[in-house]
Amino acid sequence: MESSIRLGRIAGVDVGINWSWLVVFALITWSLAVGVFPDQAPGRSQSTYVAMAVAAAILFFASLLAHELGHAVTARREGMELDGITLWLFGGVARFKGQFPSAGAELRIALAGPAISLAIGVACSVLAWGITLPGGVDGVLAWLGYVNLILLAFNMLPALPLDGGRVLRALLWRARNDFAWSTNVAASIGRGFGYLFIGGGVALLIFQGAFGGAWMAFIGVFLLSAATAEQRYLAARRALSGLRVADVMTGDPVTVPADHTLGEFIDDIAWQRRHTTYPVVDGRRFAGLLAFRCVSSVPRDQWDGRSVQSCMIAADEVPRLRRDQTAVDALAELSASTVNRGVVLENGHVVGILSAADLGRALEVRPRRPAPRPFEHPAAGAGRGRWA
Repeated sequence: MESSIRLGRIAGVDVGINWSWLVVFALITWSLAVGVFPDQAPGRSQSTYVAMAVAAAILFFASLLAHELGHAVTARREGMELDGITLWLFGGVARFKGQFPSAGAELRIALAGPAISLAIGVACSVLAWGITLPGGVDGVLAWLGYVNLILLAFNMLPALPLDGGRVLRALLWRARNDFAWSTNVAASIGRGFGYLFIGGGVALLIFQGAFGGAWMAFIGVFLLSAATAEQRYLAARRALSGLRVADVMTGDPVTVPADHTLGEFIDDIAWQRRHTTYPVVDGRRFAGLLAFRCVSSVPRDQWDGRSVQSCMIAADEVPRLRRDQTAVDALAELSASTVNRGVVLENGHVVGILSAADLGRALEVRPRRPAPRPFEHPAAGAGRGRWA
């Protein structure tokens, strides 16, 4: 899940929001201002309800951010790298690089976020019900405490990719010393919950006409697709185990000078060496990626008047890979990007290009690997046979 708007860095972690977050923010504000707060505290002005709703929505997403920061800070203490945190439709997600180093590390990381949500929920509830607060503050805190505790209960369901599913996987991993088996069990339970939510949501929508049923079914679809993605990613990791980027990349790709026009690109390069994507270089420095489909969408009479830079994907949007990087880690970086391609750099110079299709072909032609023995999975790390 990529960020549409970058908010900055908190505790050394990049934080952003996805566009879907704005939709949920508007829905929460509207529902609180129109339904919840007028019923909870009648007799106030509409402007007061709107102010309460906006404050509650902002504090709610702040609590989600605190939850994800709990995961992120703990992960960094465990030696893991992070791509950042994104707030989106279903709350927030901390994007980790690589795999958990041990079962103990995953357990600690998985529990860090819920611990913060529990603290926020209990603190807000105690303040709201134990202290008289003016101006509707007690109503905002009461709702904030309630929703944090409800989401905590949901998030602790033993269904991957929820935190409860990660806790379950860590416990199973510890018990069986088998990361792959633990992932499949937790993800299968996650798929089961997904089907349950979809069925329950459809039933509510049909038999009771409750709009909440559609939202429940939507959550079920998310659980089902996310759990399935966990299993597919695990299968890909096992199939690509042992491969490096250098083994699957296209070496010495055809490059395009950044000062070329689109017409020069077509005449000098594309006619002789047709590819779907070309690295663009400024001197020997990587400047971006030029997709042929973008060039073909430009009218021919404009080719001589436009540079390749006007049609290329900027360098900072393209994943940058290394020859010695594992194919598994490259797959993770490409999956997190909308470009679906990465450039392989050496001393700042382009030495290769790798696409999701290249990795797909590697998966198709490589013989199926046997299931790893206990703690042979790369995620096991130094935690061999014990809590680390």
